[in-house]
Amino acid sequence: MITVGSVVIRVTDLALQERFWSAALDYVPREHDEDADFVLLRPRSGSGPNVSLDQVPSRYELPPRIHLDLYADDQAAEVARLTGLGATGVVWDKRPADADYVIMADPEGNRFCVVQA
Repeated sequence: MITVGSVVIRVTDLALQERFWSAALDYVPREHDEDADFVLLRPRSGSGPNVSLDQVPSRYELPPRIHLDLYADDQAAEVARLTGLGATGVVWDKRPADADYVIMADPEGNRFCVVQA
């Protein structure tokens, strides 16, 4: 059997992205050196895949080849909370009017969706 252990996100500002994703997901960083170029975030609850942040130059592509779908019991509240943390809404002209997801981007533009669970 195989499972997803970690989803890796390429970032430019590691400290900024560590703060954002830790707060967004209620994840905690694994111990690491302050000058590290990689941070592994794990669920505070202990359940679920890790999110790893890798400070490596990379080309930004639209549409992104992969993104996270974050499931929320209260989508509107989560969108507001994530916006307060520095996320922004993304307008997509092909989004259906009855879509159960809101497209967002982290402080560096990495996209994710907040889905009504």
